[in-house]
Amino acid sequence: MTLAVRYMAARTLDTAPAEPSPPGPGEVEVAPAYVGICGTDLHIFHGDMDARVNAPTVVGHEMSGRVARVGPDVTGWHPGDAVTVMPLRWDGTCPACRAGHQHICQHLDFIGIDSPGAMQQRWTVPADTLVRLPETLPLERAALVEPTAVAVHDVGRAEVRRGERVVVVGGGPVGVLIALVARTVGADVRVVEPGDHRRRMAEELGLTAWDPATVDLPAAVGEWTGGAGADVAFEVSGAAAGMDTAVEVLKVRGRLCLVAIHPRRREIDLHRFFWRELSLLGARLYARGDFERAVDLVADGTLPCERLISKVVPLTEAAAAFAALEGGGDVMKILVDCTGGTPGAAA
Repeated sequence: MTLAVRYMAARTLDTAPAEPSPPGPGEVEVAPAYVGICGTDLHIFHGDMDARVNAPTVVGHEMSGRVARVGPDVTGWHPGDAVTVMPLRWDGTCPACRAGHQHICQHLDFIGIDSPGAMQQRWTVPADTLVRLPETLPLERAALVEPTAVAVHDVGRAEVRRGERVVVVGGGPVGVLIALVARTVGADVRVVEPGDHRRRMAEELGLTAWDPATVDLPAAVGEWTGGAGADVAFEVSGAAAGMDTAVEVLKVRGRLCLVAIHPRRREIDLHRFFWRELSLLGARLYARGDFERAVDLVADGTLPCERLISKVVPLTEAAAAFAALEGGGDVMKILVDCTGGTPGAAA
C-alpha cells in the first residue's frame, strides 16, 4: 500500500492508504517525488470547483518524479527515468482540437482536477503526458516546471517583445515567473504586489516591485513610460482591484492578458477599452512546447525557481500546508515530499 492526499469536501483533506493501479497499455506508473500546491489547488480546497472535482479524489498537478513501471506497448521510457507530467488529456475530435488548440479541448481532462492527481506515492498516467527531465536537474526544483510552463505560455500568448514595458499585477509564484520569463525575452518589467514578503521576494530576484498602497500607479507608469502607458499588463491577482489596475496602466492599443481565475463576475471599464482600443486576451494552461521550454529555463538556471520554494513538507502534513498557504504572509510555494521512504521514489 502507498499513501495519497485526497480532497474529501470543502476544507477537508485526508492522507490515507491507497492501492496503486498497475499501468495498462499506453500507461506509465510514476513515483512522484515533489508536488507543488498552487492557486488552483486552493480553489479546490475551498470547494469552489466541486462541480468538476469528483470527491474523494487525489489532488495535485505540479510535480516531478521518476518512472516506476511501464505498461504493455510503452517504448522510450524505463524505470528510474526523471520526469514531470503535462497533466492534460484531450479528445482530439472537438472543434478546438481540430483547430490545433488541444490544450483547451472542449472536453479537456485536467489531471489533478477532473481526474486523480499527483499527490500520492504511485500515480498511473498516460505515457504521452510524460516530459523528460535532465538527470542533472534536482527533482525539488523540477517541481516548478509546470507553473513555469504557465508563465511561458502567458508571455507567448501576450506576444511580449524585446523593449516592451510590462506590468504584472500580482506577485505570487505565477506572477513572479511571468515577470522573469518576460525579462528573458528583453521586456522591461514592473510587478504590482501589496504583500511585503512577496514584494521583497520579487526585488531579491532583480525585479522592480511597487506597493499599490504607497505608489501612485498611474503616475509611476506615466513617468516610467514617458506618459504612454504599458504595452502589456498581466492580471494575476484574481482581485477586482487588480483588474482595475491592469486596465488603467495600459497604453493606447495595449494588451491585457488575463491569467488569474476570477471566481465571480467582475465589472470592467469597457469605455477605456473603447477609448484606447485595448485588447483583452485569455491565457489558460500550456502547449507541449511551453512545457519543454520551461524545462530548459528551469534546468539551465535562467529562472532561479528554487528561490520561490518556501518550504517542503512530508505527505502527511499536506493538509497543514494548504492552511498555511491560505494565510499568505511569508509563504510563496510549498512542496509536498511524496517519497516517504517509498522504494524508487527518491531524488
